[in-house]
Amino acid sequence: MGQGLYTKAIQVAAQAFNIPHTMVSTSETSTTTSINNPSTAASLGSDLFCMAVLDACEQILERLKPIRAQLPVDTSFATLATAAYFNRVNLSAQGFYIIDDKRCGYEWDKELSERGTPFNYFTQGVACSEVEIDCLTGDYHIIRSDIIMDVGKSLNPAIDIGQIEGAFVQGYGWCTMEELVWGDKAHPWVKEGMLFTRGPGTYKIPAFNDVPRDFRVALADTKNSFAIHSSKAVGEPPFLLGMTVFFAIAVSLLIFHIYRILTIIFRMQLQLHAKQMVSLDTIAWMLLLQVSVFVWHVGMR
Repeated sequence: MGQGLYTKAIQVAAQAFNIPHTMVSTSETSTTTSINNPSTAASLGSDLFCMAVLDACEQILERLKPIRAQLPVDTSFATLATAAYFNRVNLSAQGFYIIDDKRCGYEWDKELSERGTPFNYFTQGVACSEVEIDCLTGDYHIIRSDIIMDVGKSLNPAIDIGQIEGAFVQGYGWCTMEELVWGDKAHPWVKEGMLFTRGPGTYKIPAFNDVPRDFRVALADTKNSFAIHSSKAVGEPPFLLGMTVFFAIAVSLLIFHIYRILTIIFRMQLQLHAKQMVSLDTIAWMLLLQVSVFVWHVGMR
């Protein structure tokens, strides 16, 4: 899937057995090995599957305790496994994990105060973006984007940062360039009810050139006792941080049009003495205040 889920599962197993990750291998999942595996929706892949891996590892470690007690402290894992094999110890296990519904569960039919907690925990993030717009052509570039994301104790910072970057770019593409064109009154040239933007020729998504020229992502080092190794879900949560690009463009256009209006209203002439400057400054502030109130009112609606 490109989420690095297998890599994280390998890391969890390697840490549990205290062995190098190169000694752990994975195979493709199927219903022959995992009968009732769930989907990876809502960025719960690591939370569910890595906890299941840890559960299986802990079962095996519990069986290995009597064998380990008979061997020297510095015995390698390979030697331990060999000794367990010849002592007819089961070296395979099936791990299974479900989120505790006593903590996380939501019932719509009950009163609001009794419905429960819909989410096991929350993932937070903050982003700031700087854009440059060509107001004659409408073309723009993202000069810089800074993100700090709370993913708890990251299982793999390189994977998580890649997920954050990808979600951010996907999010800003969704709110700036991805447009659904349907056949309606506004688009009479499209058959009524038909979706025109059905492929890459008409439905545009971000490309390499759309990535912020200066892209900085930092991970907040926090604790989360409700997921594997104090980590948090990553993947979908950073998606809406891409809206910082949308708001940066909106503010830039607003300032540009305010400047255009001011240059039309204000007639500066010689001599530019103090009285004229105060008069112009007062008009400018009054206009800016009116525009700000209008923007706030639209935002509240």
